[in-house]
Amino acid sequence: MTHRTATRQEWLAARLELLAAEKALTRQGDAVAQQRQALPWVRLEKPYRFETETGPATLRDLFQGRSQLLVYHFMFGPDYAAGCPSCSMIADGFNGFATHLAQHDVMLWAVSRAPLPKLLEYRRRMGWSFPRASSFGSDFNADFNVWFTEAQQREGMVDYNYRREAGFVWRQGEAAGAGAESLFAAMCGTDTATFHRDRPGLSAFALQDGAVHHTYSAYARGLDGLWGAYQWLDRAPLGRNEAGVWWRRHDEYGAA
Repeated sequence: MTHRTATRQEWLAARLELLAAEKALTRQGDAVAQQRQALPWVRLEKPYRFETETGPATLRDLFQGRSQLLVYHFMFGPDYAAGCPSCSMIADGFNGFATHLAQHDVMLWAVSRAPLPKLLEYRRRMGWSFPRASSFGSDFNADFNVWFTEAQQREGMVDYNYRREAGFVWRQGEAAGAGAESLFAAMCGTDTATFHRDRPGLSAFALQDGAVHHTYSAYARGLDGLWGAYQWLDRAPLGRNEAGVWWRRHDEYGAA
């Protein structure tokens, strides 16, 4: 790496210019957060059911006495052998701040379609402790646009991140994938098409007058702020410095 060098005075002048841009960005972030919190709420009528460590639960049960609930839609389909590596990298930061959120009237759960025993075994492998729930057999993932059927995939009827996607490419009876998604599918022990039918996301809910309301959902790059490692990399000398998929599950780096 060859990078421009300068005197301390030149560096300070450039840093002050950057500081002005950083402050403007934080002010814009504050304004966007206020706009996010001003969204109207949608009352939910469907009685979603989940499996948890303490038994069957409704969406309201997941609040556990709090008035706010955040659900991370973790990519782990019933046919996966392991959770999505990207979701796993994001979830590596959940253990610590889930405790802080719970003390601030907010419950955080990771919800996936895989059966609960598979989710809990993977959680043990990863050394996590945050709450996990299975939505297996529920409409929850489909209703919140993080799971799609094979028919939707084949017919180009997938609406993800508030837009209609083009139809998936199929070849020789199986999805023809390339790049990151094919690699991630292999890391999850499944094919690209099956892997791609589950998607990541974040949904927020609130209790008001005894009813559960949906307040917000984000997908794709809307989850960027949850990648704790990327917030650090953005401040490292080379930034994200990516050329393809570089991350693994945290217990796999030694074998890479």
